[in-house]
Amino acid sequence: MKLRSLLIVGLALAIFHAPVATFAQAPATPAPATPAPPKLAWHNVTEWGVEGRAWTDLPRKRWFARLPDAAEGKVTPAVWGLSQDSAGMMVRFKTDATAIWAHYVLRSDKLAMPHMPATGVSGVDLYARDDHGQWRWVNVTKPDKKEVNMAIVSGLAPGMREYVAYLPLYNGLESLEMGVNEGAKFEGLAPRAEKPIVFYGTSITHGACASRPGMVHTAILGRHLEWPVVNLGFSGNGRMDAAVGEFLCKMDAAIYVIDCLPNMGPADVRSKCPALVKQLHSAHPETPIVLVEDRRNTNSWILPARDKFHTENHEALRESYDALKKEGISNLYYIPGDALLGDDAEGSTDGSHPNDLGFMRQAAIFEPVLKPLLKK
Repeated sequence: MKLRSLLIVGLALAIFHAPVATFAQAPATPAPATPAPPKLAWHNVTEWGVEGRAWTDLPRKRWFARLPDAAEGKVTPAVWGLSQDSAGMMVRFKTDATAIWAHYVLRSDKLAMPHMPATGVSGVDLYARDDHGQWRWVNVTKPDKKEVNMAIVSGLAPGMREYVAYLPLYNGLESLEMGVNEGAKFEGLAPRAEKPIVFYGTSITHGACASRPGMVHTAILGRHLEWPVVNLGFSGNGRMDAAVGEFLCKMDAAIYVIDCLPNMGPADVRSKCPALVKQLHSAHPETPIVLVEDRRNTNSWILPARDKFHTENHEALRESYDALKKEGISNLYYIPGDALLGDDAEGSTDGSHPNDLGFMRQAAIFEPVLKPLLKK
């Protein structure tokens, strides 16, 4: 009996130890080799400039800030902070490269928001002209850290073509270089000389909640109209402020688009809209000014209080517009808000801010108003 017990114990120990010895002796699977990055030629975009960066004659400590240093202390602290985002800026260039990279350092490590992806908040979004001269999307960076160094696209079809890269909407930049494969031709294109269309507005103008920077209505309109734009959207803080108006007056614009109602109520609209329009008209009497009604929240059809608020806001803007026209203010135009995001409740991410579909719809309503004004 004792011998049998010893045999059982010995067998159990052999079984227990056998797998350990087997696993220990198994050869390790080699890790896949990381491909070496290609040899690249880097080009600093500050050497030829970006569109959407206004007041280039005024100093600024941060090159990619939207407002010059002179605005600090004049505009509200919130507007000043938001002006450090690079919304609306874009860099133009030509290349025959088969790969295009971006190396940039973001101002903030908050790469995304709960309702807006990192591609829109912090991405660099690339478009190119096709063989018919039309702008078409190519690719966008997908940031995962504050310093981004990655290929936007590789394997490009051969040929020299024009590109535009839109900069982050809700983040700022400390630096930006575009990289192309070594030996490729590259030409930075300076900002165009035309007076820009200047948009002053809220988080919607700022870019919430586009999936990527090229999908904001201001960028869409820039491509469709083939015209430079300046984006002065300040999230939660587009309020027709006279201090912002002072800097708008320092800019020689093709058109001023005032789209601030989502951050205002009827009383503020009646008190501040006439003052801002007169401020701009006094400085630039020949420049068209376009007033834009508040878009209706896409779920306001089932929220009576919210729907009533939109109606009252619209009435306040229309009253201001009519009064200004009666006073003899010329070159004043108006865009109604009811259809800006469509009528099917599908044009928004969160009821308030457009998704890409909503931005396309908004651009489609703006375009026939702005296009004839540019021809003037």
